[in-house]
Amino acid sequence: MQRRKFLRNAGAGGAAVAASTALAAPAIAQSMPELKWRLASSFPKSLDTLYGAGEVFAKYIQEMTDNRFQIRVFASGEIVPGLQVLDAVQNGTIEMGHSAGTYYFGKEPALAIDTALPFGTNARQQEAWMRWGGGRELINEVYKDYNIHSMPCGNTGAQMGGWFRKEIKTLDDMKGLKFRIAGIAGLICAKLGAVPQQIAGGEIYPALEKGTIDAAEWVGPYDDQKLGFNKIAPYYMYPGWWEGGPQTSAYVNLAKWNELPNSYKRIIEAAAANANTWMVSKYDAENPKALRELVTGGTKLLPWPTPIMEAAFAASNEIYADLSAKSPKFKKVYDNWRPFRNEEVLWFRVAEGSFDTFMARMSAANKL
Repeated sequence: MQRRKFLRNAGAGGAAVAASTALAAPAIAQSMPELKWRLASSFPKSLDTLYGAGEVFAKYIQEMTDNRFQIRVFASGEIVPGLQVLDAVQNGTIEMGHSAGTYYFGKEPALAIDTALPFGTNARQQEAWMRWGGGRELINEVYKDYNIHSMPCGNTGAQMGGWFRKEIKTLDDMKGLKFRIAGIAGLICAKLGAVPQQIAGGEIYPALEKGTIDAAEWVGPYDDQKLGFNKIAPYYMYPGWWEGGPQTSAYVNLAKWNELPNSYKRIIEAAAANANTWMVSKYDAENPKALRELVTGGTKLLPWPTPIMEAAFAASNEIYADLSAKSPKFKKVYDNWRPFRNEEVLWFRVAEGSFDTFMARMSAANKL
């Protein structure tokens, strides 16, 4: 490290400096212990952005500690199944995880807000709530019950609305539809008559191919193209109204977190923030090309019909009221999140929304 080099060089200058060096070096060594941890991801290696954010996170920590803190990243299924990462971190099987809170909605509904709620925030709004609206503190109160310290570690941006074997035109088309969709969004789709299925990313294609499911949502064009959903289901709906800005999170076993020196804690936080912006910017860069290739290859790109969107919006509010009545933790987080979301939407209508609408009109008119 540069600090050690400086201390060694300074020590050659005189006895007093040498004495201070002798005192400082052990203190530095003590503050930078050598650690080798394991991180389990909920995502397969084939998804180089979702899975890749975990690698970016680990590499940053390794480089910032001169390799004294090394984290080995394991893909979904290598240590534990993708949907069991929280459990593995909670019980100390592994020190760290990279996952999405919405996968553990069945344990505690409030964990879904750590990722996204249907008709919720976009990526920037979610980050604003986490940093400035009290979101981080409230979410970590919930994770504390699972022996976990959590932090934002990625965001996909607004997602697509899924792949369907048959075109979805009316609410009747939702009835009996076996749809791979997770968490609270699954409850909403069930209210519309669908049959939600929670399946990990790497298992979706086989289920769609075998007909175990009729439709599936994942992320967006860049990942969906890699997974090959377009080969089976030709209709690609948009937007993913259930995930306007879904966040992934880094989990640290709480006991392990508390043992870390403050310098390592700050480095982990910085690494997660770096992975957060890395992920959303990479998706923003890669999705346009992938979508163009999909459409050129025959994918039928269709918007969700407005009546279905409106029915889903109404159903979501009913479900949030029901969850608030049943789960005090959900209610506490939701009652903070909801007014923050509403203010963000109002602000984005004024500036971001009006700008985006104008630019979309120029694009549609081929004037860009």
